[in-house]
Amino acid sequence: MPKPLSLTFDPIARADELWKQRWGSVPSMAAITSIMRAHQILLAEVDAVVKPYGLTFARYEALVLLTFSKAGELPMSKIGERLMVHPTSVTNTVDRLVRSGLVAKRPNPNDGRGTLASITDRGREVCEAATRDLMAMDFGLGAYDDEECDEIFALLRPLRVAAGDFKES
Repeated sequence: MPKPLSLTFDPIARADELWKQRWGSVPSMAAITSIMRAHQILLAEVDAVVKPYGLTFARYEALVLLTFSKAGELPMSKIGERLMVHPTSVTNTVDRLVRSGLVAKRPNPNDGRGTLASITDRGREVCEAATRDLMAMDFGLGAYDDEECDEIFALLRPLRVAAGDFKES
């Protein structure tokens, strides 16, 4: 039977030590490994909160985006642009929301080839309830205070700018 890891043993820190011994110091290796692990932890936590609503975090984000729009609807292409995901992912996400009765789709009258996705009343109710639950658990970031969350956001900003998420103003 495998021995459980001690809570004082940090496998990423150990990997960093071994990396330094073999290839020299590369702080970015430990940073990316830690970021990827944090992503796994956070995604599992927030997905567990939205799962009772028949959502994943990606579907939740799409619902929130629709609630932010003035008419409660957006072209599929705009959803992909704003969520920064591939059109295929948008289609998959929205189609699942449609099957759940949380979103409706219709032809875009302003674009003969486009499709509009609109949030339903049930979608608004689910979005509000899921948002309350996510806020109650600080979106998985309860280990950090508000200032630290602001710092995390600021630290990740240059990476996002370099990736083309948006332009610095």
